[in-house]
Amino acid sequence: MPTDHSEKGSGRFADEDGAPKPWHAWSVERAARDLDADLERGLSEDEAAARLARVGPNRLPSPGGKPIWKIALQQFTSLIVLFLVAAAAIALVAGETIEAAAIFVVIAVNAIVGFATELRAAQAIASLQRQAAPTARVLRGGKERTSAVEELVPGDVVLLAEGDRIPADGRLVESARLQVQEAALTGESQAVEKREDADVGERAPLAERLTMAFLGTTVSAGRGRLLVTGTGRATEVGRIGVLLEETELHATPLERRLEQLGRALIGVVLAVAAVVVVAGVLRGNALLDMLEVGIALAIAAVPEGLPAVATMTLALGVQRMARANALVRRLPAVETLGSTTVICTDKTGTLTRNEMTVRCFVVAERRIDVTGVGYDPTGRFEHGAEPVDPDADELLRTALVVGALCNDARLADDDDRAVDADGEREEGDAVLGDPTEGALLVAAVKAGIDLQALRGAQPRVDEIPFDAAGRRMVTAHQRDGGGVVYAKGAPAVMLERCDRVATDAGSEPLDDAGRARWAAMAEELADEAMRVLALAMREVPDDPSPDARDDELTFVGLVGMIDPLRDEAAQAVARCRAAGIRTVMITGDHPRTASVIATSLGIDRGLDGTELRTWYGPDLEGRDEAGWREAVADAAVFARVSPEHKLRIVEALQARGEIVAMTGDGVNDAPALRTADIGIAMGIKGTEVAKEAAAMILRDDDFGTIVRAVEQGRVIYANIRRFVHYLFSCNLAEILTVFVAIMIGWPLPLAALQILWLNMITDVFPALALALEPSDPDVMGAPPRDPAEPLLSRLYVVLIAWQGVLLAGVTLAAFAVGLDWYGRGEGLPHAVTISFSTLALTQVAHTFNARSVRQSVFSRRTFANRWVWGAVLLCIALQLLAVYQPGLQRVLGTVALNGRDWALVTGLALVPVVVTEVVKGVGRARRRGA
Repeated sequence: MPTDHSEKGSGRFADEDGAPKPWHAWSVERAARDLDADLERGLSEDEAAARLARVGPNRLPSPGGKPIWKIALQQFTSLIVLFLVAAAAIALVAGETIEAAAIFVVIAVNAIVGFATELRAAQAIASLQRQAAPTARVLRGGKERTSAVEELVPGDVVLLAEGDRIPADGRLVESARLQVQEAALTGESQAVEKREDADVGERAPLAERLTMAFLGTTVSAGRGRLLVTGTGRATEVGRIGVLLEETELHATPLERRLEQLGRALIGVVLAVAAVVVVAGVLRGNALLDMLEVGIALAIAAVPEGLPAVATMTLALGVQRMARANALVRRLPAVETLGSTTVICTDKTGTLTRNEMTVRCFVVAERRIDVTGVGYDPTGRFEHGAEPVDPDADELLRTALVVGALCNDARLADDDDRAVDADGEREEGDAVLGDPTEGALLVAAVKAGIDLQALRGAQPRVDEIPFDAAGRRMVTAHQRDGGGVVYAKGAPAVMLERCDRVATDAGSEPLDDAGRARWAAMAEELADEAMRVLALAMREVPDDPSPDARDDELTFVGLVGMIDPLRDEAAQAVARCRAAGIRTVMITGDHPRTASVIATSLGIDRGLDGTELRTWYGPDLEGRDEAGWREAVADAAVFARVSPEHKLRIVEALQARGEIVAMTGDGVNDAPALRTADIGIAMGIKGTEVAKEAAAMILRDDDFGTIVRAVEQGRVIYANIRRFVHYLFSCNLAEILTVFVAIMIGWPLPLAALQILWLNMITDVFPALALALEPSDPDVMGAPPRDPAEPLLSRLYVVLIAWQGVLLAGVTLAAFAVGLDWYGRGEGLPHAVTISFSTLALTQVAHTFNARSVRQSVFSRRTFANRWVWGAVLLCIALQLLAVYQPGLQRVLGTVALNGRDWALVTGLALVPVVVTEVVKGVGRARRRGA
């Protein structure tokens, strides 16, 4: 029996200290010896069952998640809600059951809305299970059998073939032209060639572990055998799941600011209520009466409609963004986009299309560009500004034929696509096999070459598969008149194997000077972020076997390929830059490629024009928190990074006070997506893991949609400020009205239920209308807000203060007149109704003041928001009901008003609008003078 080195559920035989072993750096023999594995026969059934009992099944654990009761309880943890609960409890003790019931209804509505938005807590890890293949071909007892993926254990030998999903992490023990597509895990856009004898260091990053294959990736070409080294949670994908488990959702800037406001508000309310209650008791009033007054003050101070209006505002923003192809999964994340100072973006599939494309051929030392992007087989060939006919250009056509026949990929057709439940063909990959070879096939189709006919005319009879050691692929073909050998590979390798070069005048000798010129041309293409291959051939009159014929070749030319940028990426990055938002590229790709892409997009420069640097992932190892903060300060690109690196980068930026948006589409992006202030996943090419971890999903995978979402986020934040300004100035007016009346010995000018009516009816509808205010033209011309800036700046605090005093002043004036007209005895309800109606209409009119801090009510935007006018008319109608409807009269304690009363109410209600217009006009004049 082998020694048990693992804990049940770890899924990996680890070192004594629990650290994963460096399987990628070990020889096949050492790995097999350590796992006590038989590479020829595999494990016996009994041994496999014993190991399965020890390490557990090869699956990712389902998240336990938060219990429903805990999610529900969290809805009552904000200070404003707790304060409302306390106020309702005091109202119950004081016998004010209607007031208490009304407050509890408000609390319940807010709790239900919040509860419904937070049930997605643990979906990210659950979706990781869908990354595993259901079955695998495995050797057991010397026989090949199909086994459920869950039954694989360390020490199993798995057989791999083209198109297979890798079922577990493992060390390769055999490979033949094996290439694996790892973009979803490492961010590497090109298929990675794997071989068991590669020399890999222990500290090699994930993308460079050529001796390993990882769970959830796909075999794009070739075949191989895999010695399983890790299953379940101990796979690389499983480790990402652990990172997600350990990652908590951060409070968004809006949540933090509203919480700050809540704390400040509670402090003010408690202080004012204490002063009033103590003063009242000292003046001989009954404690119970003063407690009722305290409740009235509390109700006046707390904007009961704030949580509901904030939630509804964000929900409306979600609808707007959905129409713009951005799906928001967490409501407060809508506003976060408006606060964003840094966007961390993946390269492959986010800034680029993840579709390798031939950009140019170089034949006879002249460059022929190829138009079109991705796998769309339409395009042109051009030399300078002149079109090139591939049929008329013999050298170009030869290069196209070499690329098409020295090739193991194929273009998908309908027979390769699955059929859905409706009998329709589903969308699928356009290329089966290596994306680089797929790009060569697409280029041939663009030239009008019939691939099937070409293969029929020149059937392959032998080959030397591509491998990392030889860095070339060679195929031999029969054709009329003899045979031919075609080859492609790294330019340096191919130039050494060529002694002639194809020119327009025919084949000529290739000397060292010629090799140097071609090598320089290859470097020029590489500097444009292209992957460069050299093409060569040799005609053989008899035996076309390549084994003795892959030297003394004729150099045909170079082909440059690139994973093209999305059409909208550069414009989107430029708009972000104009809005003061820094873009950082985080990718598993090669540093050189990433740097060129960053330069072409303008990411390599800071907002102040300073040059930023590119970091190489392994160089970041061992840094402490201070080192990470230093690294992110001047970084434009992080290349060859691991999932842990991505997470640390986001955390370091947040530690520097940045509001971070993270975009991505791969499994490797998930922990950082969840940790970022807002994670943004690609909806079309994004993995389920990325989508579930993100707060927002782009349905069209359009980087430009992010910019539109940022704009919408800024609009939403500006509108939140508008309605907070409106609600707090209205509530301050209510506090001052009650407080001043009590302190000067007047009766209460407002009953508790009247205040609740104001806060939940005549305040809420105008506040919602303000939340729908259209965008200012220059909203994307301003830099992001300082993340430390409070929701209410000093300007807004001053505005709320003097406007609250103004609203309270006209209300007290109306109450004074009402007391003078109707007295304090039986006429007191009449006077209270006058003050109640005055404050209600004053607040309705104040809606226009809150629409803009600087612009006049009578500007061109007066009628831009029809919802404001609808809210005004609705509130006036509701207030008339409150005054004249008998049922509401009994509940609110109102009486019918006459014409003289309404003249007083209307006149005083317009005073704050007039005063505010004068103040705005003076401010505009001063700014023009300055």
